[in-house]
Amino acid sequence: MKSFMKEFKEFISKGNVMDMAIGIIIGGAFTAIVTALVDSIITPLIGVICGGINFAEWGVKVGEANIMFGALIDAIIKFLLIALVLFSIIKAMNKAKEVAGKNEEAPEEPAPVPEDIQLLTEIRDMLKEKK
Repeated sequence: MKSFMKEFKEFISKGNVMDMAIGIIIGGAFTAIVTALVDSIITPLIGVICGGINFAEWGVKVGEANIMFGALIDAIIKFLLIALVLFSIIKAMNKAKEVAGKNEEAPEEPAPVPEDIQLLTEIRDMLKEKK
């Protein structure tokens, strides 16, 4: 039992698990931001453009059952909007990284090896081959 707990402690304390946990927490917070943006700003604007259509209310009554296919349409539209927002954010972040990378100085190329050093290196390599 002690070895199991020791292994578990090592597993939990590894950087990968902690990085993953932090990523999940930040992802959850970021999801809330994107969902609020889509639900509070983008979807109402699309509703105004489309004449106030609310897909979530669309449905068909079959006997006693209400089949609300509009909820599926609404979910698909929200998914596509969220994907579009995330794509735009990631594209902007990549562009910012690219611009930041251009501002950094390029690493200097090593100075060319002088000819006499190059010849000595070749001689050394040939002597090693003969041994």
